[in-house]
Amino acid sequence: MMDAFKGCFCSTKTSRLPRDEDPIMLASETPFSVNEIEALHDLFKKLSSTIVDDDLIHKEEFQLALFSNSSKQNLFSNRVFDLFDAKHNGVIKFGEFVRSLSVFHPNASEEDKITFAFRLYDLRQTGYIERVELKEMVLAILRELDSTLTDDAVDSIVDKTMIEADLNGDGRIDPEEWKDFVTKNPSLLKNMTLPYLKELTLAFPSFVLNTEVPDYK
Repeated sequence: MMDAFKGCFCSTKTSRLPRDEDPIMLASETPFSVNEIEALHDLFKKLSSTIVDDDLIHKEEFQLALFSNSSKQNLFSNRVFDLFDAKHNGVIKFGEFVRSLSVFHPNASEEDKITFAFRLYDLRQTGYIERVELKEMVLAILRELDSTLTDDAVDSIVDKTMIEADLNGDGRIDPEEWKDFVTKNPSLLKNMTLPYLKELTLAFPSFVLNTEVPDYK
């Protein structure tokens, strides 16, 4: 999979980009430099032309980049695509790609990382993480890792998380409770920082295949 994210990161000039995708503007909004954004554009062009050469990353191209298989999809990877697809129109434009990817930059704020992780688990976009959503995501991550746990083990992880995170006992985790929980369990964010983005030797999140189901014992 990693070969899909290697390539030429020469600083070629981007051209004819919409104003909201201009490298200078994107650099002002993200931790990336202009040169890094131009390098990301080279990568974006490659990813967006693997199936349809239209300067847009379709879900199948996103899956192909992550898994070398455009048909391998599950809840977790679909949710990641949905968060990158900020305009919710079924494709990822260059600006969306850079802004979403910037959350994983080493210089991105912890608050941004916590918020992104919360949105990842908030499957129904209600502003809360409910027990059923947490369980669905744990199962999805296990499938992504080709790992299995017994139903009892999965329920134990979910129950322990809810007990620790749901401070007001209303059966769901709100953003402030999530922030407090992550602060106490910083390992949850370890895959939200990709050191190589600073060097641009690789330039796409591999956290999908590196995510571990947290053990809160």
